Amino acid sequence: MMAKGTNLTVPMLLLAGLCGGCAASQTMLAKKDLVVQAKTSTAVFVDPVAKAKRSIYLEVKSGVESFDRRAFKQFVAQQFAASDNGYKVVDDPDDAQFTMVAYVLNLEEANPTAAEKALEQGYKGQAVVGGAVVGAIAGQSLAATAAGGLAGGVAEHVTSYWVKDVTFMLVCDVQIRERTGASVRRDTDITAHVSDAGTTRQTASETLRHKEYRTRIVTTANKANLTLGDAQPEMFRKTAFAMSGFF
Repeated sequence: MMAKGTNLTVPMLLLAGLCGGCAASQTMLAKKDLVVQAKTSTAVFVDPVAKAKRSIYLEVKSGVESFDRRAFKQFVAQQFAASDNGYKVVDDPDDAQFTMVAYVLNLEEANPTAAEKALEQGYKGQAVVGGAVVGAIAGQSLAATAAGGLAGGVAEHVTSYWVKDVTFMLVCDVQIRERTGASVRRDTDITAHVSDAGTTRQTASETLRHKEYRTRIVTTANKANLTLGDAQPEMFRKTAFAMSGFF
């Protein structure tokens, strides 16, 4: 029979530490290799053009402080240079048959669920300023993950100090414009809430001198104790590879 007033705190912490150590080892083994995946919300296939017209002007926009715009542009240019389809990135938009604008809306640690939601949203482009919408989703998912970890008990809490399963997410909206001699009509549906009782729908039409293609690329990197510095180069390469594959 255990004496009255015996303190169980130390044995419990030791047991929790052992359990946490096992969980940490399992996580480290399962997540020891960097896994990077890039997915597009909508498939894009640019119409083929003559070899003399296979030129692209690249513009990269982002309000994300941690995003290295110069490095990203270099990765994209390298992917096109390494491709066998004959396309090249040029410095003058007037000399380019295509203009490709990449809006990088988000680059931060996130939950895999946030990546799925970002992909489901599809292209937003300039409608999202500084990744506020996507960032909010990612933040909510991370908060939910943290709460779940606390609910899991002391062992999981201890494990988090040793090994962390980290996922980084990059959200990039891509708009491609192709010069064309013919006029292209674009109709845009605008739906707005006018009251609690219903909505109103408007259609705006405009005539363009170019074709447009739009899609979203969501790239994730996952590894135990992953840092953004280690994840970023391969995330940039995968995203750039997806962009070059549109041509």
